[in-house]
Amino acid sequence: PTPKFFKKIRNIGLMLTAISGVIATAPISLPAVLVTVAGYLAVAGGIASAISQTAVYRDN
Repeated sequence: PTPKFFKKIRNIGLMLTAISGVIATAPISLPAVLVTVAGYLAVAGGIASAISQTAVYRDN
């Protein structure tokens, strides 16, 4: 099982990735800076979600 803190990190990462996907695929023209930031958010969200999934709580 994943610890509670890492579940929160996973969810935040998934939200960042979803928001960046919405910005990147917006049907309107957006400033280049906003699209670039969306790309960075996608990478950060993916990394946060992947790393948080590796944490496992173990009882000794």
